[in-house]
Amino acid sequence: MSHNKTVDSHEINVITPVNTSHELCEVKNAKAVVIFAHGAGADMHHHYIEDLVEEMNSQQLSVLRFNFPYMDKRKLDGKRRPPDRMPKLVDCYKSIIANFKTDLPIIIAGKSMGGRVAATLAGDKPLMDAHNIKGVICLGYPFHPVKKPEKLRLAPLQETQLPVLILQGERDALGSEIEINDYEISSRCQLHFFNDGDHDLKPRVKSGQTLAQHKRAAVFGMRSFIDEINNDC
Repeated sequence: MSHNKTVDSHEINVITPVNTSHELCEVKNAKAVVIFAHGAGADMHHHYIEDLVEEMNSQQLSVLRFNFPYMDKRKLDGKRRPPDRMPKLVDCYKSIIANFKTDLPIIIAGKSMGGRVAATLAGDKPLMDAHNIKGVICLGYPFHPVKKPEKLRLAPLQETQLPVLILQGERDALGSEIEINDYEISSRCQLHFFNDGDHDLKPRVKSGQTLAQHKRAAVFGMRSFIDEINNDC
């Protein structure tokens, strides 16, 4: 099944991937399409992602979000499952990319695990070039598992062939600002830290800031990052 839509002369064609639900939220005069993958524990319709999509649309970014297969299975039978192995997640994301056609620039992105998958794909330059993918955005990159700082996941950020924007809470349990400052990652990676933010960018009340403020700032940062990329093209 395919869905064809035209937005201000930009032709968008989404061919439904097998066993993978998705939703395209378009805006007029879009500057890019962000393909956004969820994190390990919440699907594409979690209120956190709903809020992000609304904010991205307000910044003239169309968004294609999708579920990984294990999450669709969870929705069908209600059984909580761990995420699929990374190769299966990567293949799913590749399927989404392969079945999506647009003449707009594409940014691949995700929350936590979803961002890690997107960053992994960015090491495949032929794939990126073939599909007009211009950059990567990671919202809360999982640099290591919780309480396992020795198990680093730096390879995608060292091998990336694209610019990467990492939006990270200062006190993220999967990679805090203090920890990250000692990591060796590609100069293509831009890091933006959020005051007192946790893995979801949520600050504590005593900080005087709110999650809503941090989300808006994160999406504003996304738009600025995308504008930089578009200006360089």
